[in-house]
Amino acid sequence: MDSYLRFGMDAGVARNLFDEMREKNVVSWTAMISGYTRLGLVGNAILLFEEMPERDLPAWNSIIAGCTQNGLFSEAILLFKRMVFAEVEVGNVWNNRPNHITVVCALSACSHSGMLQLGKGIHAYTYRNELAHDVYISNALVDMYGKCGSLKVARSIFDQTKNRSLTSWNSMINSYALHGQSENAISLFEEMTLQNDHVLPDGVTFVGLLNACTHGGLVEKGRAYFDMMTADYGIEPRIEHYGCVIDLLGRTGRFDDAIEVINTMNFPPDEVVWSSLLNGCKIHGHADLAEFAVERLIEIDPDNGGYGIMLANLYSELGKWDQVRRVRKMLLEPDGHKTPGCSWIEVDSVVHQFHSVDKAHLRTEEIYETLESLAGFA
Repeated sequence: MDSYLRFGMDAGVARNLFDEMREKNVVSWTAMISGYTRLGLVGNAILLFEEMPERDLPAWNSIIAGCTQNGLFSEAILLFKRMVFAEVEVGNVWNNRPNHITVVCALSACSHSGMLQLGKGIHAYTYRNELAHDVYISNALVDMYGKCGSLKVARSIFDQTKNRSLTSWNSMINSYALHGQSENAISLFEEMTLQNDHVLPDGVTFVGLLNACTHGGLVEKGRAYFDMMTADYGIEPRIEHYGCVIDLLGRTGRFDDAIEVINTMNFPPDEVVWSSLLNGCKIHGHADLAEFAVERLIEIDPDNGGYGIMLANLYSELGKWDQVRRVRKMLLEPDGHKTPGCSWIEVDSVVHQFHSVDKAHLRTEEIYETLESLAGFA
């Protein structure tokens, strides 16, 4: 069923065929779940998973991995917890005990959602179940601790990892870059190139390096790394590399160079490229170029009201009042909307998300009462 879905069969037709099967075993159920997740139909996959009369380790891994790969990190974590609690002892054999694949997926979900405390709990679980020395789990732990800001722990695990793969080096380099530790990221890259195990950098490595240079304001070093990609390693720059370079040049006010780089790209600039340029314009007060960047962003995503608000503010700074009125009128149209801001916090291994003017949280009344009491003391 998985192969049918992958090669273009309509999901509804595939489900009908599945329902008509006289005998279904855990393998056929798992194949169907895997096919749904590959198509991004995670809701269908979860509903099917809940219908399963019995589940084995591949079935759990399929749904947890599917949620993680499709960005449903909270759902992946909840399923992982259910799996741990659903372990059933039969004699001396434990059924459905998470293996290295399960743990890697769960750690990835923790790293993307910032759930450090839960990640620590999973780390402890790997020790209790003799999984800690698996290289894939080591890489996932480096990534999780690094993205969550525990760089010392990440580096400690990295240093203890034997036979480091490229993924190991990339995880640590990108973690340093993410948290602005430019010198450490660059130093680690140089250490990698001196290794005798023939680990060569790839495009992900250079994204980390370019981000590190951006945070450190290292323009010339960043451009040198950008040139090194092609000249020394034969890596064709992708849109994310161009975005990093534009961000680096924009933050340092080198707008002529940034436009030159955009003009040399082999593919159209995307939202990230124009947003990077816009960010530099805002830092240096370059209103005319910012106006141009926002107009390009609106062309890419005309329904994003946030860009319209930016453009209206820029027009007002430039004294273009007719344009301000035009944009504000556009924002009043039914399809004009602004994506609400979002923040989250982890409390007792649970991530709570909050959107702007959002009252969906179960403890909304208590939250607003506390905010009002704090405002009274201000």
